Parts: sequence; C-alpha cells; structure tokens
Amino acid sequence: MRHTHWYRDSVIYQIYPRSFCDSNGDGIGDIQGIISKIDYLKDLGVNCVWLSPVYDSPQKDNGYDVSDYYNIYPPFGTMEDFKEMLDKMHAAGIRVIMDLVVNHTSSEHPWFKDAISNPDSPYRDFYIIRHGRREGLLPPTNWTGFFGGSTWERIHGTNDYYLHLFSKDQPDLNWDSKPMRTQIVKMIKFWLDMGVDGFRCDVINVISKNQKFRNGAPALFLRGRKNFINGPRIHEYMRRLYKYAFRNYDCTIIGETALSNVSDARLFTTTRRKELNMIFNFEHTDTDNYFGVKYLYRKFKLKRFKERIAKYQYGLADVGWNSLFIENHDQRRSVGRFGTTDSPEYKNYSSKMLALCYFMLRGTPFIYQGQELGMTNIGSKDLNDYQDVELMRMHKMAKKHPFIKMLIGKHMYDVSRDNARTPMQWDSSEYAGFSTAEPWLKVNPDKDKVNAKAEMRDHDSL
Repeated sequence: MRHTHWYRDSVIYQIYPRSFCDSNGDGIGDIQGIISKIDYLKDLGVNCVWLSPVYDSPQKDNGYDVSDYYNIYPPFGTMEDFKEMLDKMHAAGIRVIMDLVVNHTSSEHPWFKDAISNPDSPYRDFYIIRHGRREGLLPPTNWTGFFGGSTWERIHGTNDYYLHLFSKDQPDLNWDSKPMRTQIVKMIKFWLDMGVDGFRCDVINVISKNQKFRNGAPALFLRGRKNFINGPRIHEYMRRLYKYAFRNYDCTIIGETALSNVSDARLFTTTRRKELNMIFNFEHTDTDNYFGVKYLYRKFKLKRFKERIAKYQYGLADVGWNSLFIENHDQRRSVGRFGTTDSPEYKNYSSKMLALCYFMLRGTPFIYQGQELGMTNIGSKDLNDYQDVELMRMHKMAKKHPFIKMLIGKHMYDVSRDNARTPMQWDSSEYAGFSTAEPWLKVNPDKDKVNAKAEMRDHDSL
C-alpha cells in the first residue's frame, strides 16, 4: 500500500482517557465520554487523535501495564464502544492512533503468569528471566530502572529474576524471542485491520537489551543504561516491525525515544530506512533539569530551550520529520514551566506565545488535552493528592536515603506526571464538568481561572 505521509498535514490531539470525560458518573473517563466530545475536537481543528492506552489492564501504571492486548479496560467501555468511537471519528474527518506498549506487559498478563509458574512454559522465553548471582542472593546485574531501584525482581521460591525497566508490575518482553515478536505483529495487525490509523510506540528505543548482562558503571540514575537505551538490535527490530506489521497499511508510526540524540533521531526517521515516521525526543523538555533526569531541577533558560529545539529542526531537515510538543501525559504543564505566571496578563501572553512558537516550526504539532485551555500544574505538596507510581517510588527512595532526598526532595511533587493527569476542565463546576461524581484524581483547584479564560477564547484567540 502507498504511504501518503498524511501525518505531515495533521494536528494531533492527545487524549488521556481516564481524565478526559466521564459519561457514566463513576469518576473515571471513558470511551463514550470521548465520543461525546468529537464535535469539540473537530471545532478545535484537530484531524487526528492519539489515545493513551485503552487496553485491559490492572492499572498499576494507568494502562501502561497491559494484561490483554485484544480487549478494552472495562471502566473505559467495550470493544463495541471503541469501534463506535473509531467510526464516528473517521466520519468527522479525524484519524485515530493508539498507544503501542510492547517493551513490557503487565505482570497479570497470561503470558507472564504462565512463564513464572512453569519453568517449561512456552512463554518463558517471552520475558527476560535469568539466574541470580551468588546462588540467587544478588540480581543478575546492578542495573537501575526508570522508576528508581533495581531492574530485577526475584521470582518467589526460586533463584531466578525477571527484568523490569519500570515497575515490578511491568516485566520486560524479550525481543530476542521470535515467537514473541510474531505475537506482537499479530496484535498490531488486529488493530490496523479494524481501522486504527497508526501507533505512538511507548519507550520503543529500550526494547533491545544487551543480553550479555554486564554491570553498569556507577551512576545516580539508570545505572547500566548503555545496555538498554538504543540497544544492539533496536534498528533491526524497527525494520522488522515495518516489514511484517506496518508496510501494508497507510499508517503513521511515532516512537517515544527517551535519552536519544540527533544522530539517533536521523537513523529512526530517515525515510529510506523504513523504521519510524517521527520520534518524540525530550531534549527541549529537559532544559529545566540536569542529565535528562527531571528530578534534578535547574532553572529554566530560554536560550537553552531555543538551542535544543533548533538542534532538531536543523538536524532532521534533510532526512526526517519532527514531532512538535511541549506537553504530554508524562510532562508537567507548560504554563508556568516554560513561560511566566507572574501576573494573569503576562501568563496569558506567555501561554499564547508558546503555542505560536512551536506551531510555526517544521513538523507535526501535538496538543495535549487541556493545553488549549492553559491548564496548569497542581501545586500541591501533599502526597495524598497524587497517585503516580513513579512519584510513589521516588518518594519511598527519598525517605530511605537522605542524599536522594537532598537532591530531589524540594521539587519532587512539581515534576510528578499527575500534574498533567488531573481531570479535563470543561467548566467551573465542582468536578470541572469532567464527571458528576468525585473523580479518580483531584480536580486542579485553578479550574475557575482556567475556565473563565476558556469562555473568552472565541473572542481573544490567536
């Protein structure tokens, strides 16, 4: 099939389903809630929607722990609801891309449950399971993960460990296993055959691991990262996915490639290599931290921000295509982060300046839900106002290690992913028009200010 590169003319709106719109009053956003807002999306000028995961899941990491790739998380709705949404989006001229979470599954996935309960299981090789050192007393390596702590979890009653770069509830898949890759391709084609228009591939550049399993050099965060960031077979795996899963569909494939550089981006996105159409790089969102670690805060500098954006604009100009974004479900809100909040007037001008700035660059612009309203961060220092599994892990580490607390304690809450996950603010009512019941996550207390501005949007727009 001919690939039309339709993504180059798209404005893509990211929906975080749990927080977008609740249609049945249970405090959790759902697919019918999304359907009810299709006219809103069309009026906004959106012609593509990216959905964060809607697959069935225990929700230990809000859907990024998939237990069934072929079914919908019941509080979100049913497969019939999903198909209805897909048809109505397409009728409105809006394409739909899904999140593809294939670095890991949930520990509740049937593959994993069988793999750890039966040493002879055919799914044993679907995961990375290795013997511990010193008769199981130590994990196979000293690697540390994205949520802090060891990347290895001991399998109860054995001397074996399984690898997890994120939470222990998210065991990593073994991409060196051909039967596992075959199952992933089958699943991808299931959704494309249904009519889905593409995928945003979650942490796709960590699917290849150096399976010699060597210890990493001492590091504050992500010890051993050279063994799993853009690993030895990453480009082979991406080309295989294109050849066996994506080639025969007019779809767009976007890769989340954390801790990559311009050279990596060129390899991933050069059209002739047939790997990815775009990547999400995070260098510009790391301009207010050190070493790409958001918990190591430093003051934002506009010059640094501009330099890093320019690096990718020029770096991909002759070979690839840029994704343009300043917010998503893992990044705190841009208002007050990359622009001033010194006064309501300057905050308004600053917010519009940010939007105009990145929409005028070369690439496909992404809007994260609520960004168009100028939604802001929570501003709370109370752990009870958060549910982010990453924050909980970091909070636990800070309590245990005074040095870590000294490094990250002051800004730990400020950078939590839940800052971007509070319910969408449709109006200034008690629950912000998101739901008729208390939401799963506290509504941001700035809803009155945000929606006063939203009501003026038609008269005071860019």
